[in-house]
Amino acid sequence: MSFIIAANWKMNKAPQDTVEFFETFRQTKVADKIKTLFFVPAVNALPTSQAGVNWGPQNIFPAATGAFTGENSPKVMADLGARYVLVGHSERRSLFFETDEQTNIKLHSAQEFGLSPILCVGETLDERKQGLTLEVLQRQLVTGLSNLTPSNELHIAYEPVWAIGTGEVATTEQVSEAHRFIRKFLQEKLPQHHQKMNILYGGSVKPENANELSKTAEVSGFLVGGASLKPDSFHGIIEAVQG
Repeated sequence: MSFIIAANWKMNKAPQDTVEFFETFRQTKVADKIKTLFFVPAVNALPTSQAGVNWGPQNIFPAATGAFTGENSPKVMADLGARYVLVGHSERRSLFFETDEQTNIKLHSAQEFGLSPILCVGETLDERKQGLTLEVLQRQLVTGLSNLTPSNELHIAYEPVWAIGTGEVATTEQVSEAHRFIRKFLQEKLPQHHQKMNILYGGSVKPENANELSKTAEVSGFLVGGASLKPDSFHGIIEAVQG
């Protein structure tokens, strides 16, 4: 199972920036044991599809076509060459009020159109302080994965919301506890598939902490935000994991 290092560019970069990024990134040597993915704004779908990388949109609407102004069609993204999609990112949940039920619908839609989803789960700072982390993860996983049998790749990303873009990083003990819980859940609910499912950590991953985090129990990938916007810092994370 390859270690996944996924870049989430969020609402950053214009098409020309994207072209320039990949011109530089192509010079990066990536070991066979590592798979890199790029989740880009929809406006950058075409230049990313021409870059020869694994990529996907940051969000989809669960329909191929229709009167859904401003949304992304999973069919169109797949036709452009997307292979992956982010579902349930904390910003989609907190800023756009997406529910666990809506996340589940999007997961089903992703699989219908041949996209491999990465389901994001994680707790807020208040939920962490109240000792609700595992309860939150349980709820998000139960509903998010409801009636879902993986027909292609399916991975989970644990992103403690309080550690995203804040410079704060969960301790290895906190990360390990959450990832072990997720792995146990997957073993029980998807026994035929869990061994092929990576559990990514997302929360201020950078070159300085990537090596230690990559060695933490049940961490088999990263979801990288700000540090993925520049080729040198993203390359630094890859180098740290490669050792």
